[in-house]
Amino acid sequence: MYRIGVDVGGTNTDGVILDIRKASDPETRGVLAFYKHATTVNVTDGIEAAVRNVLTSAGVDPAGGDVLSLTIGTTHFINAVVQSDSRRLSKVAVIRLAAPYSEECPPFIDFPQNLKRIMNGHTAIISGGLQIDGRTINPIVESELVEQAARIRAKGLKDIVLVGVFSPLDVSGTTEYAARDILQRELGPGVNIVCSRDVGQIGFIERENASILNASISTFAQRTIRGFERAMERSGLKCPLYITQNDGTLTTASAAARLPIRTFSSGATNSMRGASFLAGIDLRRKEGTGGEQKTMLVVDVGGTTTDVGVLLPSGFPRQAAAFIEVGGVRTNFAMPDVNSIGLGGGSRVRVEGRRPKVMVGPDSIGHYLTRDAQVFGGDVLTATDICVASGEELAQEIGDKTRVGHVSGEVVKQAQGVVKKLMESVVDRMKTSPEDCTLLLVGGGSIIAPKRLEGVGEIITPPFHSVANAVGAAIANVSGEVDTIEVMQGKNLHVVLEKIKEEAKAKAVQNGADVETVRVVEVAVLPVQYVTNQATRLIVRAVGEIGVPQGSQATPHISDGHEPKQTLENTEDEPEDAQAVLEEGADVDSTVKVDYENYLPKIVGNEWVLSETDLFFIMEGCGILGTGGGGSPYPTYLMCRQILREGGTIRIIDHSSLPDDAQITRGAGMGSPSVDEERMSGGRPIMVAGQELAKFMGVSKISATLADEIGGGNGMTPLLTSHYYGVPALDADLMGRAYPMINQLLPAVYNRPNSLVPCSLCDGDGNVVILTKVKNQFYVESLMRTVTTEMGSSAALCMPSMALSDVRGYGVQRTQSQAWWIGRAVAICRQKNNLMAIPDEILKIQNGKCLFIGKIVNVSREVRAGFTWGEIRIARLRDDEVEDASSALVANEEGDDQMIIPFQNENLAAYVEKHDGSRSMVAIVPDLIVVLDSQSGSHLGTQMYSYGLRVTVIALAGSPLWTTEAGLKCGGPSAFGLSDPYLPIGEYITPKSVIEHFRA
Repeated sequence: MYRIGVDVGGTNTDGVILDIRKASDPETRGVLAFYKHATTVNVTDGIEAAVRNVLTSAGVDPAGGDVLSLTIGTTHFINAVVQSDSRRLSKVAVIRLAAPYSEECPPFIDFPQNLKRIMNGHTAIISGGLQIDGRTINPIVESELVEQAARIRAKGLKDIVLVGVFSPLDVSGTTEYAARDILQRELGPGVNIVCSRDVGQIGFIERENASILNASISTFAQRTIRGFERAMERSGLKCPLYITQNDGTLTTASAAARLPIRTFSSGATNSMRGASFLAGIDLRRKEGTGGEQKTMLVVDVGGTTTDVGVLLPSGFPRQAAAFIEVGGVRTNFAMPDVNSIGLGGGSRVRVEGRRPKVMVGPDSIGHYLTRDAQVFGGDVLTATDICVASGEELAQEIGDKTRVGHVSGEVVKQAQGVVKKLMESVVDRMKTSPEDCTLLLVGGGSIIAPKRLEGVGEIITPPFHSVANAVGAAIANVSGEVDTIEVMQGKNLHVVLEKIKEEAKAKAVQNGADVETVRVVEVAVLPVQYVTNQATRLIVRAVGEIGVPQGSQATPHISDGHEPKQTLENTEDEPEDAQAVLEEGADVDSTVKVDYENYLPKIVGNEWVLSETDLFFIMEGCGILGTGGGGSPYPTYLMCRQILREGGTIRIIDHSSLPDDAQITRGAGMGSPSVDEERMSGGRPIMVAGQELAKFMGVSKISATLADEIGGGNGMTPLLTSHYYGVPALDADLMGRAYPMINQLLPAVYNRPNSLVPCSLCDGDGNVVILTKVKNQFYVESLMRTVTTEMGSSAALCMPSMALSDVRGYGVQRTQSQAWWIGRAVAICRQKNNLMAIPDEILKIQNGKCLFIGKIVNVSREVRAGFTWGEIRIARLRDDEVEDASSALVANEEGDDQMIIPFQNENLAAYVEKHDGSRSMVAIVPDLIVVLDSQSGSHLGTQMYSYGLRVTVIALAGSPLWTTEAGLKCGGPSAFGLSDPYLPIGEYITPKSVIEHFRA
């Protein structure tokens, strides 16, 4: 049985044929033959040449029935995004089915400016979308869609994205699919309409971003995959055709043509899997000869890009954190942690000035290397030319070295210095420790890599390294996945899960897996927080070996039911001059990099005028102070940043600059963070709720806005609303952290008058409710939560305004500053690539302790009375998972001890469990227990906890207002049913005011 793997890169097309019966041979790993061919304008030529050559060299008959599969991986699509290549990226019309929501967070809000300029053709927000329970927010209005169709037609746009709120839950097709049918009717068959529910899952911004990228690249992807099919047909192969995906598994040609974004990082993934396979890491593990090897970096240098990933000794890539950026665009696809830069063997080298200044990339001549590079008789100076001109031994057989004899030694030296700096920079960004690492170097362009790199102790080049991508493609498996939200009221979880498992297995088999080898490898049960209908997100993934085709069986081609809407030619259009591409995406690297350590905030008089950097710091800090809850601050951060980019201002003021009787308005989001990730409301509903409440209370003037809780998204809410009110935000909040219930606001804990009522609730869709009187404070929580559920499980809540004197006495002062300092510490460590230092730097800001470093090995969740209760178990890292010496010391410090963290939306306690099963409490509420992503230093919400995540657990001292008898009664262990006594983690430090510190 043979597998053929092909990788179509920007410069070369690589092919390899493996005999899977000889895969355990440590010398060959079953590789019978390999071949490299320059990638041509018509991709079919290179693929056909590679396939025919390896078949001939191996003596295998293509029609003999022994070829199990042809698998193709490509970097074409991600190259186009990384390079901002306007030749291959189309302008996109984005239609949101979301009104009246999301207006403050418009499409393309977090796109790099160069990609936004290329892709943004038209945007609109119209009626439509679903609530989390499947009810309609507002029905689709056909006339609105007809109007948008007319505008799209007038602009000549052919690629359209439809994004509906909670569209992944639309099993009946009443939102995006219904809108698609209307647009298709109005615009005809010549347009390509992408529905976001076919592209991604829950997470509106990330799903929309992915859909935009998918639509922009789809025409080029369809043309490319059609070329793959033609090459296969002419080669005489009758086996199934597969395309490799981001996670290292396979998809059919038809699915890849519709959803090319799922293949965006497949080249890098194939390279890492191929590198691991060729290096024999799996064999060493089986034989127990792996020694003390730790994590390695894999650097794959192609003709256009250099991709860097982290390879664990297990042979699998390190997975990315909760979100991944593709070309600077945030998406939520699960994929290995890979960083790509525009550097390869075909990178264009520019020399400017008499005293030459040399630049390398990011644009590349790609597959024109053998035509346009100077060593091949062309007139473009490339990184490969520099390598030949330098006298590098391995490069002397490339082209004609006499053709680069004119290149001065100074140019060569500078160019090599730029290449070295670029590689060191991307390698440094991928490291989690400043200590030297081991690097596995693969790829056809690897000759341009320096022999030594700062921060790298050893560089290893395995056999067949130049075709590692093709090897990785050949050994990939087939997968099937189901990711959905089920309302579990009246249903049995086990029954529902078993049904979904069978669906995932069936998808894997449908995609070409051998039914006998299919197994479920991932099951995630994620109850949705703060909802009363037991809505639960279920994710099941199954994988299996490629099945043996029966007779002439093959996977469907893109023409089988998926004929592209746009005309596909046999070949690509001739590309424009590379200089034009550079000019089109000229500002790809023009973003000014902020030196976080030396950054100074702007203080004007008694006010702190925020910049985008300040917002970024506060966002990171609010996430950490959320102790696992409070919702993601990222959408609110984007909305605040948008205000600054549109010329607005956001200010913060200290309590010392206002009189005692100054009225401070409050406001926060109430409901499920999962809803806020989809149905983004913004600051206007809070302002509406606040204005209605102010009328009721007779308040005519406010002096500042205030956060009810600094933790999570609500911590940044007063920054957003302060802009609309035209007043500054107060450097304080009423919790000092995040807690799940309204009655856990400190003024309520201490029974201050008007601490909770009257209050108002606004859903952002024209409905406002005011609660004037309650029997006791607990009714505020239960009544308003019930109303919030009816409003779609998310609403804007405004408590009564407070005099500043009450905020001083019963609030936590300078917590916006504390969030800023914490976020700054994380950002500096990240910029220095010293992630292991993050806990210590945070603990310099607030007293506490680093409790544990390891990985999550178990997660359990259940919903009680609308709150998500659960527990995570964290084990120390195994030797083959340790990434550096520092974490090795921590990992082995306590042997087999594990950490248990129970949570109710927020983390409640931390226990160390010994090998004999005994437990000891090491931290407990009201102190702050924070779980950090060890790979980025960012906070993790409890909804993000999943098996395998590498985490660092720290505890921070809570405000002394929580350590009194009244505070402990409402926010201490007994308030959550815990029997352990409160033992403080340390003495609370009053946060340092940013305004006072930087005023001078």
